[in-house]
Amino acid sequence: MRVQTASRAEILREFESTCQALSACDNRGYKHEFEELKDVGKELPTRTADLEANREKNRYPYILPYDHCRVRLSIQNFPNSDYINANFVPGGGSERDFICTQAPMRNTMEDFWRMVWEQNVRIIVMVTALRDRDLVLCDEYWSLEPGTVYHGPFQVTTMARKQGPDYFMSTINLRQRDCPTDHNITHYHYPSWPDRGIPRDPSSLCAFTDHVRQHLDAIPRLGPAVVHCSAGVGRSGTFVTLMWLMQLCVRGIRPNIRAAVADLRLHRMGMVQILEQYIFVHQCLLYWLSGGKSSCLTPLQHTNRELRRRKRHHRRKSPPGQAQSTLQQILQPRKLLQRMLPSSSQLNPGPHAF
Repeated sequence: MRVQTASRAEILREFESTCQALSACDNRGYKHEFEELKDVGKELPTRTADLEANREKNRYPYILPYDHCRVRLSIQNFPNSDYINANFVPGGGSERDFICTQAPMRNTMEDFWRMVWEQNVRIIVMVTALRDRDLVLCDEYWSLEPGTVYHGPFQVTTMARKQGPDYFMSTINLRQRDCPTDHNITHYHYPSWPDRGIPRDPSSLCAFTDHVRQHLDAIPRLGPAVVHCSAGVGRSGTFVTLMWLMQLCVRGIRPNIRAAVADLRLHRMGMVQILEQYIFVHQCLLYWLSGGKSSCLTPLQHTNRELRRRKRHHRRKSPPGQAQSTLQQILQPRKLLQRMLPSSSQLNPGPHAF
Protein backbone atom coordinates (compact mmCIF):
# COMPACT_ATOMS: atom_id res chain seq x y z
CA MET A 1 0.00 0.00 0.00
CA ARG A 2 1.42 3.34 -1.11
CA VAL A 3 1.36 6.24 1.34
CA GLN A 4 0.17 9.62 0.14
CA THR A 5 2.51 12.37 1.25
CA ALA A 6 1.78 16.05 1.78
CA SER A 7 3.48 19.39 1.32
CA ARG A 8 4.91 21.35 4.22
CA ALA A 9 2.05 23.85 3.89
CA GLU A 10 -0.54 21.07 4.10
CA ILE A 11 1.15 19.48 7.10
CA LEU A 12 1.38 22.87 8.84
CA ARG A 13 -2.28 23.67 8.22
CA GLU A 14 -3.46 20.33 9.57
CA PHE A 15 -1.07 20.43 12.53
CA GLU A 16 -2.15 23.95 13.48
CA SER A 17 -5.73 22.70 13.59
CA THR A 18 -4.68 19.74 15.76
CA CYS A 19 -2.83 21.99 18.23
CA GLN A 20 -5.76 24.39 18.44
CA ALA A 21 -8.11 21.54 19.31
CA LEU A 22 -5.73 20.04 21.91
CA SER A 23 -5.12 23.38 23.64
CA ALA A 24 -8.80 24.32 23.96
CA CYS A 25 -10.31 24.52 27.44
CA ASP A 26 -7.04 24.85 29.34
CA ASN A 27 -5.15 22.21 27.31
CA ARG A 28 -7.83 19.58 27.88
CA GLY A 29 -6.84 17.60 24.78
CA TYR A 30 -3.16 17.51 25.70
CA LYS A 31 -3.99 16.40 29.23
CA HIS A 32 -6.29 13.65 27.96
CA GLU A 33 -3.71 12.27 25.51
CA PHE A 34 -0.92 12.38 28.07
CA GLU A 35 -3.10 10.62 30.64
CA GLU A 36 -3.83 7.87 28.10
CA LEU A 37 -0.09 7.28 27.73
CA LYS A 38 0.63 6.82 31.44
CA ASP A 39 0.48 3.01 31.44
CA VAL A 40 2.24 2.36 28.12
CA GLY A 41 5.11 -0.04 28.69
CA LYS A 42 4.68 -0.22 32.47
CA GLU A 43 4.29 -4.00 32.47
CA LEU A 44 7.48 -4.67 30.50
CA PRO A 45 10.17 -6.51 32.49
CA THR A 46 13.41 -4.95 33.75
CA ARG A 47 14.83 -8.09 35.36
CA THR A 48 18.47 -7.52 34.42
CA ALA A 49 18.46 -3.98 35.79
CA ASP A 50 16.91 -5.27 39.02
CA LEU A 51 19.74 -7.69 39.73
CA GLU A 52 21.64 -6.85 42.90
CA ALA A 53 24.92 -6.67 40.97
CA ASN A 54 23.51 -4.02 38.62
CA ARG A 55 21.66 -1.73 41.01
CA GLU A 56 24.67 0.47 41.73
CA LYS A 57 24.94 1.12 37.97
CA ASN A 58 21.56 2.88 37.91
CA ARG A 59 21.63 6.61 38.56
CA TYR A 60 17.96 6.53 39.58
CA PRO A 61 16.51 3.32 41.04
CA TYR A 62 13.11 3.87 39.41
CA ILE A 63 14.40 4.48 35.82
CA LEU A 64 15.45 1.09 34.45
CA PRO A 65 15.97 -0.27 30.92
CA TYR A 66 13.54 -2.82 29.54
CA ASP A 67 15.06 -6.26 28.98
CA HIS A 68 13.82 -6.72 25.43
CA CYS A 69 15.70 -3.74 23.92
CA ARG A 70 18.47 -2.98 26.40
CA VAL A 71 21.95 -2.32 25.03
CA ARG A 72 24.24 -5.26 25.79
CA LEU A 73 27.95 -4.70 26.28
CA SER A 74 30.58 -7.30 25.47
CA ILE A 75 31.12 -9.70 28.34
CA GLN A 76 34.22 -8.93 30.40
CA ASN A 77 35.91 -11.07 33.04
CA PHE A 78 33.22 -10.70 35.69
CA PRO A 79 29.49 -11.50 35.97
CA ASN A 80 26.82 -9.08 34.69
CA SER A 81 29.44 -7.05 32.83
CA ASP A 82 27.14 -6.72 29.82
CA TYR A 83 24.78 -4.34 31.67
CA ILE A 84 24.36 -0.62 31.09
CA ASN A 85 21.28 1.53 31.75
CA ALA A 86 20.51 2.16 28.09
CA ASN A 87 17.88 1.21 25.50
CA PHE A 88 17.71 1.17 21.73
CA VAL A 89 14.82 3.40 20.60
CA PRO A 90 13.32 4.32 17.21
CA GLY A 91 13.73 7.76 15.72
CA GLY A 92 12.96 8.13 12.04
CA GLY A 93 14.33 5.13 10.19
CA SER A 94 14.59 1.99 12.33
CA GLU A 95 14.06 0.73 15.85
CA ARG A 96 17.75 1.33 16.62
CA ASP A 97 18.27 4.86 15.36
CA PHE A 98 19.07 6.11 18.87
CA ILE A 99 20.37 4.86 22.17
CA CYS A 100 18.77 6.67 25.09
CA THR A 101 20.72 6.31 28.29
CA GLN A 102 21.24 7.84 31.70
CA ALA A 103 24.08 10.28 32.28
CA PRO A 104 27.35 8.48 33.05
CA MET A 105 28.39 8.11 36.69
CA ARG A 106 31.89 7.64 38.10
CA ASN A 107 31.41 3.87 38.19
CA THR A 108 29.85 3.62 34.70
CA MET A 109 32.09 5.86 32.56
CA GLU A 110 34.09 2.93 31.20
CA ASP A 111 30.83 1.14 30.39
CA PHE A 112 29.55 4.26 28.60
CA TRP A 113 32.61 4.54 26.37
CA ARG A 114 32.57 0.79 25.77
CA MET A 115 28.99 1.15 24.50
CA VAL A 116 29.98 4.06 22.26
CA TRP A 117 32.88 2.03 20.87
CA GLU A 118 31.02 -1.24 20.36
CA GLN A 119 27.92 0.36 18.84
CA ASN A 120 30.03 2.49 16.46
CA VAL A 121 28.44 5.70 17.75
CA ARG A 122 29.54 8.87 15.96
CA ILE A 123 27.22 11.45 17.54
CA ILE A 124 26.46 11.99 21.24
CA VAL A 125 23.73 14.46 22.24
CA MET A 126 23.75 15.64 25.86
CA VAL A 127 20.69 17.68 26.88
CA THR A 128 21.46 18.47 30.50
CA ALA A 129 23.79 20.60 32.57
CA LEU A 130 26.40 18.81 34.66
CA ARG A 131 24.90 20.19 37.86
CA ASP A 132 21.76 21.85 39.17
CA ARG A 133 22.91 23.82 42.21
CA ASP A 134 24.32 21.12 44.53
CA LEU A 135 22.79 18.21 42.61
CA VAL A 136 25.02 16.29 40.20
CA LEU A 137 23.00 15.52 37.07
CA CYS A 138 25.87 14.10 35.04
CA ASP A 139 29.48 13.26 35.87
CA GLU A 140 32.13 14.75 33.59
CA TYR A 141 32.95 11.85 31.28
CA TRP A 142 34.95 13.83 28.69
CA SER A 143 37.34 16.75 28.82
CA LEU A 144 35.56 20.10 28.54
CA GLU A 145 38.72 21.64 27.08
CA PRO A 146 41.15 20.12 24.57
CA GLY A 147 42.90 17.29 26.39
CA THR A 148 42.77 13.58 27.20
CA VAL A 149 41.07 11.52 29.90
CA TYR A 150 41.24 7.75 30.42
CA HIS A 151 38.44 5.37 31.36
CA GLY A 152 39.66 1.79 31.64
CA PRO A 153 41.14 0.82 28.27
CA PHE A 154 39.64 3.87 26.54
CA GLN A 155 41.51 7.05 25.70
CA VAL A 156 39.09 9.95 25.23
CA THR A 157 40.68 13.02 23.65
CA THR A 158 38.84 16.29 23.08
CA MET A 159 40.41 17.63 19.90
CA ALA A 160 38.41 20.85 19.57
CA ARG A 161 35.45 22.61 21.17
CA LYS A 162 33.25 25.25 19.58
CA GLN A 163 30.35 27.24 21.00
CA GLY A 164 27.13 27.54 19.05
CA PRO A 165 24.18 29.83 19.83
CA ASP A 166 22.96 27.73 22.79
CA TYR A 167 25.18 24.67 22.74
CA PHE A 168 28.75 23.42 22.65
CA MET A 169 30.12 21.09 19.99
CA SER A 170 33.24 19.04 20.73
CA THR A 171 35.22 16.78 18.43
CA ILE A 172 36.35 13.70 20.36
CA ASN A 173 38.84 11.04 19.33
CA LEU A 174 38.20 7.67 20.96
CA ARG A 175 40.86 4.96 21.10
CA GLN A 176 40.96 1.57 22.79
CA ARG A 177 44.18 0.11 24.15
CA ASP A 178 45.87 -2.40 21.80
CA CYS A 179 43.48 -1.51 18.97
CA PRO A 180 44.95 0.03 15.80
CA THR A 181 41.78 1.91 14.83
CA ASP A 182 40.12 4.95 16.38
CA HIS A 183 36.72 6.65 16.21
CA ASN A 184 35.99 10.34 15.74
CA ILE A 185 32.85 11.45 17.56
CA THR A 186 30.90 14.71 17.63
CA HIS A 187 29.62 15.59 21.10
CA TYR A 188 26.75 18.09 21.30
CA HIS A 189 26.07 19.64 24.69
CA TYR A 190 22.85 21.63 25.21
CA PRO A 191 23.15 22.69 28.88
CA SER A 192 20.30 25.16 29.38
CA TRP A 193 17.44 22.64 29.50
CA PRO A 194 16.29 22.36 33.15
CA ASP A 195 15.82 18.99 34.82
CA ARG A 196 12.20 17.74 34.60
CA GLY A 197 11.31 20.93 32.72
CA ILE A 198 11.35 22.62 29.33
CA PRO A 199 13.44 25.33 27.66
CA ARG A 200 12.17 28.88 27.83
CA ASP A 201 10.96 28.97 24.21
CA PRO A 202 10.86 26.62 21.21
CA SER A 203 13.19 28.56 18.90
CA SER A 204 16.45 27.50 20.57
CA LEU A 205 15.62 23.80 20.84
CA CYS A 206 14.24 23.72 17.28
CA ALA A 207 17.43 25.22 15.88
CA PHE A 208 19.58 22.81 17.90
CA THR A 209 17.53 19.72 16.97
CA ASP A 210 17.42 20.64 13.30
CA HIS A 211 21.19 21.17 13.28
CA VAL A 212 21.75 17.70 14.75
CA ARG A 213 19.18 16.24 12.32
CA GLN A 214 21.01 17.67 9.32
CA HIS A 215 24.32 16.40 10.66
CA LEU A 216 22.87 12.90 11.03
CA ASP A 217 21.52 13.05 7.49
CA ALA A 218 24.90 14.14 6.14
CA ILE A 219 27.04 11.31 7.58
CA PRO A 220 26.99 7.55 6.95
CA ARG A 221 24.76 5.65 9.36
CA LEU A 222 27.54 3.67 11.00
CA GLY A 223 25.75 3.26 14.32
CA PRO A 224 23.01 4.80 16.45
CA ALA A 225 23.31 8.26 17.96
CA VAL A 226 23.45 8.39 21.76
CA VAL A 227 21.10 10.80 23.53
CA HIS A 228 21.20 11.37 27.26
CA CYS A 229 20.04 13.82 29.89
CA SER A 230 20.29 12.80 33.54
CA ALA A 231 17.83 9.89 33.69
CA GLY A 232 17.62 9.46 29.92
CA VAL A 233 13.83 9.66 29.66
CA GLY A 234 12.33 13.15 29.98
CA ARG A 235 14.52 15.54 28.04
CA SER A 236 16.03 12.70 26.01
CA GLY A 237 12.58 11.46 25.05
CA THR A 238 11.45 14.97 24.14
CA PHE A 239 14.50 15.50 21.93
CA VAL A 240 14.13 12.16 20.13
CA THR A 241 10.39 12.69 19.60
CA LEU A 242 11.01 16.10 18.05
CA MET A 243 13.81 14.72 15.88
CA TRP A 244 11.62 11.80 14.76
CA LEU A 245 8.71 14.06 13.84
CA MET A 246 11.00 16.43 11.94
CA GLN A 247 12.25 13.44 9.94
CA LEU A 248 8.67 12.46 9.13
CA CYS A 249 7.72 15.95 8.02
CA VAL A 250 10.78 16.25 5.78
CA ARG A 251 9.57 13.08 4.05
CA GLY A 252 6.12 14.60 3.64
CA ILE A 253 4.54 12.27 6.23
CA ARG A 254 1.97 13.72 8.60
CA PRO A 255 3.23 13.64 12.22
CA ASN A 256 1.45 11.84 15.05
CA ILE A 257 3.09 12.85 18.31
CA ARG A 258 0.91 10.69 20.53
CA ALA A 259 1.78 7.56 18.51
CA ALA A 260 5.49 8.42 18.50
CA VAL A 261 5.59 8.86 22.28
CA ALA A 262 3.65 5.62 22.76
CA ASP A 263 6.18 3.74 20.62
CA LEU A 264 9.13 5.29 22.46
CA ARG A 265 7.61 4.25 25.80
CA LEU A 266 7.55 0.66 24.57
CA HIS A 267 11.33 0.92 24.24
CA ARG A 268 12.29 2.97 27.31
CA MET A 269 10.13 3.80 30.30
CA GLY A 270 8.75 7.29 30.86
CA MET A 271 9.93 8.84 27.61
CA VAL A 272 8.62 12.45 27.52
CA GLN A 273 8.22 12.49 31.27
CA ILE A 274 5.84 15.35 32.07
CA LEU A 275 2.85 17.05 30.48
CA GLU A 276 4.80 20.25 29.84
CA GLN A 277 7.32 18.32 27.75
CA TYR A 278 4.53 16.64 25.79
CA ILE A 279 2.95 20.01 24.98
CA PHE A 280 6.37 21.48 24.22
CA VAL A 281 7.01 18.88 21.49
CA HIS A 282 3.88 20.14 19.74
CA GLN A 283 4.95 23.76 20.14
CA CYS A 284 8.43 23.07 18.83
CA LEU A 285 7.19 21.17 15.79
CA LEU A 286 4.67 23.90 15.09
CA TYR A 287 7.38 26.55 15.43
CA TRP A 288 9.69 24.63 13.09
CA LEU A 289 7.01 23.99 10.46
CA SER A 290 5.86 27.61 10.44
CA GLY A 291 9.24 29.26 10.82
CA GLY A 292 8.02 30.79 14.08
CA LYS A 293 5.03 32.45 12.39
CA SER A 294 2.11 30.30 13.53
CA SER A 295 -0.70 32.11 15.32
CA CYS A 296 -1.08 29.02 17.57
CA LEU A 297 2.26 29.61 19.31
CA THR A 298 1.20 30.64 22.82
CA PRO A 299 3.09 30.37 26.12
CA LEU A 300 2.71 27.17 28.11
CA GLN A 301 0.45 27.48 31.13
CA HIS A 302 2.71 26.14 33.85
CA THR A 303 4.59 27.43 36.88
CA ASN A 304 7.88 26.57 38.50
CA ARG A 305 5.89 25.43 41.51
CA GLU A 306 4.05 22.87 39.39
CA LEU A 307 7.30 21.54 37.96
CA ARG A 308 8.85 21.23 41.43
CA ARG A 309 5.77 19.39 42.63
CA ARG A 310 6.05 16.94 39.73
CA LYS A 311 9.66 16.18 40.68
CA ARG A 312 8.42 14.61 43.92
CA HIS A 313 6.32 12.06 42.09
CA HIS A 314 8.39 8.99 41.26
CA ARG A 315 7.28 6.56 38.63
CA ARG A 316 5.96 3.38 40.22
CA LYS A 317 7.40 0.08 39.16
CA SER A 318 4.88 -2.23 37.51
CA PRO A 319 4.43 -5.95 38.07
CA PRO A 320 6.01 -7.93 35.22
CA GLY A 321 3.28 -10.55 35.01
CA GLN A 322 1.52 -9.21 31.92
CA ALA A 323 4.55 -8.27 29.84
CA GLN A 324 4.17 -10.87 27.10
CA SER A 325 1.28 -9.25 25.23
CA THR A 326 3.11 -5.93 24.94
CA LEU A 327 6.32 -7.64 23.88
CA GLN A 328 4.41 -9.44 21.14
CA GLN A 329 3.02 -6.08 20.01
CA ILE A 330 6.55 -4.64 19.71
CA LEU A 331 7.98 -7.64 17.88
CA GLN A 332 5.13 -7.98 15.37
CA PRO A 333 6.19 -7.35 11.76
CA ARG A 334 3.51 -4.68 11.40
CA LYS A 335 4.79 -2.68 14.32
CA LEU A 336 3.97 0.94 14.95
CA LEU A 337 7.25 2.34 13.62
CA GLN A 338 6.71 0.78 10.22
CA ARG A 339 3.17 2.15 10.04
CA MET A 340 4.37 5.64 10.91
CA LEU A 341 7.43 5.70 8.67
CA PRO A 342 7.12 3.51 5.56
CA SER A 343 10.07 2.62 3.42
CA SER A 344 11.00 4.89 0.55
CA SER A 345 9.58 2.40 -1.96
CA GLN A 346 6.12 2.90 -0.46
CA LEU A 347 6.12 6.67 -0.68
CA ASN A 348 4.09 8.46 -3.32
CA PRO A 349 5.45 12.00 -3.14
CA GLY A 350 3.09 13.57 -5.64
CA PRO A 351 3.58 17.12 -6.87
CA HIS A 352 3.69 18.79 -3.43
CA ALA A 353 6.27 16.76 -1.54
CA PHE A 354 9.10 18.47 0.34
